[in-house]
Amino acid sequence: MPLTRSFRDTVRAMAERDPAFREALFLEAMQGLLQGDVDYGRTALRTYINATIGFERLSEVLDRPQKSLMRMFGPRGNPTAENLMAVIHALQKETGVHLEIRAVADAA
Repeated sequence: MPLTRSFRDTVRAMAERDPAFREALFLEAMQGLLQGDVDYGRTALRTYINATIGFERLSEVLDRPQKSLMRMFGPRGNPTAENLMAVIHALQKETGVHLEIRAVADAA
């Protein structure tokens, strides 16, 4: 029986060929963080990093150790605001997917 592709490989292939999917991954991660679901947001951001530039390239861009970056976005990671903003900035620059932040009045 042939082996199936791993989830990470499947997501990476979809992100490479579909800009809308790539944008949706980034948006999902940012929404998770902004809505207070930090664990989910961090995991989603890790998935986005793996699907786009990878931790090796992110390490080069930020001039920070790859393992340190991987720990930040791991299950028990806790990136500082400075590190998180640096990563988001680098991802926007490297992937071409940019965030647009705007205030929306609460519907409640």
